[in-house]
Amino acid sequence: MTGPADISWVNALVSFALILALLAGLAAFLKYVSSRGITLPLRSSMKQRRLKLIESLPLDARRRVVIVRCDNDEHLLLLGGQNDIVVKTNLSKSEKEPSSL
Repeated sequence: MTGPADISWVNALVSFALILALLAGLAAFLKYVSSRGITLPLRSSMKQRRLKLIESLPLDARRRVVIVRCDNDEHLLLLGGQNDIVVKTNLSKSEKEPSSL
């Protein structure tokens, strides 16, 4: 015959197994959704980003030079150190690509 202490352990084990099964099912569902490339409607309705990092080059442990694009204008920035500096704005294509020798 089983006592009240035995029933509580059985309930705990069954509950634990049920929670693990639900988590495994959720993980399988999310893996299926991500492999199919399905996105949430909220994310696809967001407007396009205006700011994009084009290139980044570390100079030393604290400073780096980056090219960012904002509304089709590209800017060369020096980040780090005491302050951040805009080195050049409105970069042209000839300035971005080194000429071949």
